[in-house]
Amino acid sequence: PDLLEEVAQKMLRFIPPDIEKIVTIEAMGIPLATAISLRMGKPFTIIRKRQYNLPGEVSVEQVTGYSKSKLFINGLKKGDKVVIVDDVLSTGGTLRAVLKALKEIGVKVENVLIAIDKGKVAEEIENEFGVPIISIANIEVSEGKVTINSIR
Repeated sequence: PDLLEEVAQKMLRFIPPDIEKIVTIEAMGIPLATAISLRMGKPFTIIRKRQYNLPGEVSVEQVTGYSKSKLFINGLKKGDKVVIVDDVLSTGGTLRAVLKALKEIGVKVENVLIAIDKGKVAEEIENEFGVPIISIANIEVSEGKVTINSIR
């Protein structure tokens, strides 16, 4: 609980007070989004890996360095002002798919907050979508060794 609390507190510094919702991607971002939602008193929406057939549901094709699948977006509408919270940014495939879909819906993404950035794609995605990506820790994994490059 201490680490979750610390990461959530660090992320809160980068969330504008006027955002309407916190968005996360199933499943590992859920604890962070829950902690932030409770502290801010703002609702959160989970982009799911399973279809619920709810009205207005949007499906997104997700292609990562590891797999290809679909994600399903519910509870967001044109004009919503949100932040995305997730645990890890690696290849960027999931984040790109989500940002593209949210842009098509008309959702305004203020920031993307990542606990651990282990890829080298954040700057590229920032430039592509015009959304700041803020990571709490930046690491590299090479030959089975983890190197911590920075911690906020």
